[in-house]
Amino acid sequence: MDSAILLVAGNQPCPQPQTSEHLAAVEIMNLDQIIIVQNKIDIIIRDTAGCIRQQGDIKKFIDGTVAEGAPIIPISAQLQYNIEAVVDYLCRIPLPIRDFVSPPQMIIIRSFDVNKPGEEAQNLKGGVAGGTILKGVLKVGDKISIRPGLITRNQKTGNVQWREIESQITSLKADDNQLMYAVPGGLIGVGMKVDPFITRSDSLVGQIIGHPDKMPEVLSEIDVTYFLLKRLLGVKNQEKVVDGEKKATNNKIKSLQPAELLMINVGS
Repeated sequence: MDSAILLVAGNQPCPQPQTSEHLAAVEIMNLDQIIIVQNKIDIIIRDTAGCIRQQGDIKKFIDGTVAEGAPIIPISAQLQYNIEAVVDYLCRIPLPIRDFVSPPQMIIIRSFDVNKPGEEAQNLKGGVAGGTILKGVLKVGDKISIRPGLITRNQKTGNVQWREIESQITSLKADDNQLMYAVPGGLIGVGMKVDPFITRSDSLVGQIIGHPDKMPEVLSEIDVTYFLLKRLLGVKNQEKVVDGEKKATNNKIKSLQPAELLMINVGS
């Protein structure tokens, strides 16, 4: 991801819980190209003071964050008002340097079966994976590997085992455009000669596509340094009645407990 658009509803106080959550995600990804869009100004167009006041709230909210100094653009998505200003700012964002020379690596963020129920055997299509190419170029007809592939656990030893999936690219697609090759930047869909059962229901999410013998090493154990957020994001403060008095609930994040299960999303 090269940049982000932070959307703020003009008819609601800022920040909303989800707005804090989105800004935290932007900071985690270290994005420095950010545009803030103040939407629904058609609803508050008669309240000029309120609109300006909310812009002040937005500036206070982003003060000291990676979004500090980002442009705040008032728009109306419903009426298509001021959309050209957003496009203009997007066109000013410098493109990062892409690596077209290294062996290709694509991280899978979606995988699915495109066949309809009851499809005739002769009409079945292979599985599809969607994601972003991190480096290199993928072409139709390329032989590819998917790592780690099929993951199982040895019932006797408890060790995790993996078996790499080898296949071939049959199609490349971006939006509604059929491609002969795909490069880093944006999202693409990769059609493959692989059993669609393997790709259904996002079963390959987080795996890597690349050329055989040029894939990264598979690790079964990693050391992680983690930092807890100060409070829960995406959750509004709620009040509960204690001894006849209203008290705000504590939305601070609790310390990690022994044997607690953590889900780690390793992105690009």
